[in-house]
Amino acid sequence: MADAVDAVHVLLGDLSQPLARSLGLSKLPEHAHVLVVSALSFWIIHIIIAPTLSKVLFPGSYGRLKTPRDRNNWNIRIVSLLHAFIVIPLSFRNLNLPALDADRAFGWDPKEGTLVSIACGYFLWDILESVIHFTDIGFVIHVSKKPFIAFYGPRFLLWELSTPFLNIHWFLDKLGLTGSTIQFVNGFFLLSTFASTRLVFGSFQSYNFFKTLFAIKDEAPFAVLLVFGMGNVVLSGLNVIWFTKMIAALQKRRKPAQKIGNVANGKKAD
Repeated sequence: MADAVDAVHVLLGDLSQPLARSLGLSKLPEHAHVLVVSALSFWIIHIIIAPTLSKVLFPGSYGRLKTPRDRNNWNIRIVSLLHAFIVIPLSFRNLNLPALDADRAFGWDPKEGTLVSIACGYFLWDILESVIHFTDIGFVIHVSKKPFIAFYGPRFLLWELSTPFLNIHWFLDKLGLTGSTIQFVNGFFLLSTFASTRLVFGSFQSYNFFKTLFAIKDEAPFAVLLVFGMGNVVLSGLNVIWFTKMIAALQKRRKPAQKIGNVANGKKAD
């Protein structure tokens, strides 16, 4: 079994060599197997495991989903949850890698390669799934395998800390718990983690990120610096927009519960 795994590892590494050479991704071959396994695993979870378990564990709520698109969205949320549960602990593990601390621009560590490969496998699945089903394409800036700015990979992936609460919020709607106390509590943690990781911690890391880009402005192609820099600006701006929309959505969901409480107490609902 071990020999078969090693053979697949070598085969995928060899197959990735032309792409690695053409794009300058020197670290891709040694992590190609992780990327491929990651993408395939998320596909299997999406099309087989998620719907099968959902039919068993949530027969009522999953069964009430009227269209294939609705059921697909449910399955996508499960994949998103699992991805977050994987990359969050790995990101924490990679926060203090000496090689990355010593060189924020070009430092590298194999542990970072594993993390990035899993994340890239997930977003490869996300892009392909979005194209197939014509849904919104999930997007995030990833460190490349040149290596380049790997130091910031785990820091920006910690934005995923808010993802479980976001998906739980969505599932609570589908389970008929819109406006419930449990959704309100989950909403509190959603806003707290989103604000702390994406707006506060994220802004601090973005500041350091641009300092690093400026420090190597003469060592990296301008186009690369522009793409990474603009991508960070766009995502940081989107975080602010998403945060305001989440606040509005949570407020809207509290109104049904408040109205029910008023009616139960003999008060006229607004």
